[in-house]
Amino acid sequence: MVRIDDFEAESLNGTPVDLGTFRGQVVLVVNTASGCGFTPQFAGLEALYSKYKDQGFVILGFPCNQFGGQEPGSAEDIATFCKTMFDVSFPMFAKVEVNGPLAHPLFTWLTSRLPGWFGRKVKWNFTKFLIGRDGVPIRRFAPGTRPVAIEAHVVKALAAHAP
Repeated sequence: MVRIDDFEAESLNGTPVDLGTFRGQVVLVVNTASGCGFTPQFAGLEALYSKYKDQGFVILGFPCNQFGGQEPGSAEDIATFCKTMFDVSFPMFAKVEVNGPLAHPLFTWLTSRLPGWFGRKVKWNFTKFLIGRDGVPIRRFAPGTRPVAIEAHVVKALAAHAP
């Protein structure tokens, strides 16, 4: 069975990251953008991460420029924006595509396991995928779903198979 452990992604600073690093944690994968109407969700995501990171929760942010060109900046621009505007401390990765033939394999896998209203496509920035401690996707959340509305699902996932 394929799990998040089977993927690799490039960090925002260009370093390859084996996602097996997050084995045993509850993971929330989010495609992000600095110029989106949902960008203020960074604050809620950071609050959620800060509250539960010591219990084995991590958020992985993947900037994406596929929706309205809302993430045109360089990796340095993205890092600066996330830090200065929202004090983001959760891991951010290099810009990726989430749909189409050049989609990052992680998103191809996530959308195949958890299709949305539009099938196997990500609808917009800030689509969220919750992955359990076993590395298997649990639930998909729409872009408009605020992080506070996800908290109960995170708590339930953290309680399941807690170390």
